Amino acid sequence: MAAPEWFDFKHPDYERIYALRAERLERIRATPGMLDGLRAHYKDNPVDFINDWGMTFDPRNAEIGLPTVIPFLLFPKQADFITWTVERWKGRQDGLAEKSRDMGVSWLCVAVAVWMWLFWPGTVVGFGSRKEEYVDKIGDPKSLFWKARQFIALLPAEFRPDGWNEAKCAPHMRIINPENGAAIVGEAGDNIGRGNRTSIYFKDESAFYEHPEAIDAALSQTSNCKIDVSTPNGNGNPFYKKRHGGKVPVFTFHWQQDPRKGPEWYAKQKETLDAVIVAQEVDIDYDASVTDAWIEGAIVTAAMQRGPADVKAVGGLRVGVDVARFGDDKTVITFRRGRVLIKQVVADKLSTTQVAAKVKVEIDAFRETPEQIAVDTIGVGAGVADQLRAFYECVQDVNSSIRLSDGKNYNMRAYMWREMKDWIAAGASLPNDGDLKAELSALRYSFRGGEMLIESKDEAKKRGIKSPDRADSLALTFAFPAAMYVSAAPIVGALPDNDGLYF
Repeated sequence: MAAPEWFDFKHPDYERIYALRAERLERIRATPGMLDGLRAHYKDNPVDFINDWGMTFDPRNAEIGLPTVIPFLLFPKQADFITWTVERWKGRQDGLAEKSRDMGVSWLCVAVAVWMWLFWPGTVVGFGSRKEEYVDKIGDPKSLFWKARQFIALLPAEFRPDGWNEAKCAPHMRIINPENGAAIVGEAGDNIGRGNRTSIYFKDESAFYEHPEAIDAALSQTSNCKIDVSTPNGNGNPFYKKRHGGKVPVFTFHWQQDPRKGPEWYAKQKETLDAVIVAQEVDIDYDASVTDAWIEGAIVTAAMQRGPADVKAVGGLRVGVDVARFGDDKTVITFRRGRVLIKQVVADKLSTTQVAAKVKVEIDAFRETPEQIAVDTIGVGAGVADQLRAFYECVQDVNSSIRLSDGKNYNMRAYMWREMKDWIAAGASLPNDGDLKAELSALRYSFRGGEMLIESKDEAKKRGIKSPDRADSLALTFAFPAAMYVSAAPIVGALPDNDGLYF
């Protein structure tokens, strides 16, 4: 159960809590056998253990006249999280916890870890975060291991293990229980999942990892229970996809479920923080992506709420072919007519001949000649375009890196993404597809020499964003005005590439 019903989180009476704990401790010391009975009870009831003996730290209490080290009393949603996490561990399931900022979730994860470390011999609890200093930095209260050492140090001696000596048992990134062999271990950055096998692994702020998919792959071999814990970081990353993929249990920590917070607290957040930060880190709004995302999640959501019947599909058929280059890239064929994205076909591990054949089969099903077939010809796509030209005169090679001189767009890719964004915002209809939405809102933009530049696929991959093949395929349908698809002819305003050629 959570904290006592009489306890007021906004006006806490810690003296009464301390008095109750002191009385309880006296009874334990005066009653032979009571400690063993309590230990047996706490092994299966972590919420009771934390409420009865846990301590936490909040330096912000100093300015309001409260102690900075205080009893760790769980409000109902926190107690639910403890129970949910233990269920995931015992059921050998992964889980994901999305949260508003300042909900005490790091301390909750630490409390679960220490509970397992004390009462479940031989368990190994792992913690990972994007930077080592967030996992363990001596003397730094923001680090997870500082919290764990404090939690252990502030327990009554009766609940600390025999032989416990912090200096010997809790070196950097490791806390060993000398009595039962349990351990708490830490890793950071790309090293996450490369070390110990673990009973449960907490992935702190995992929406912000640089290479989340590599980390997931490593952890899949070393732990049966991985708990992603994070505030949102936009809607184009693996954390977002995992959250909305329907494959893992999800726990939501919203600020309105915290009895310490209310309308006044929220008003202060809105007054002092950037609106995007409030939406993303307080309201848990994944569409409030980073401020430099080129296409806002809100306009994509609006387009996905419009069905094809709500929009007139006027004009010829346009086809965009984004050809897989390597790794986990996908080949995507997009069909668009006017303001309607009709369909997308996704394939992988196809040769250029197979891709060309696939495109032809899909086009033939429409029983009309497309107005334009735009093929990304960087890399192997050139071979696909050459084979398609045997069947269609409207095939257009597209080199997305070619420089433009229109004064607005740095290169062809920027031009296509600008046109695509304007099309979406002007009332287009998109299929209600989470992966497409994530890709459209994932890429960032910048300016070079006053001209807009869209983040490259390689740059996006460095921060954990999958290759946006579906979004790029749709963008290709905006490559040229229909009247300008003359083979090997330069675009108006284009400059030749390094080799002097336009395509």
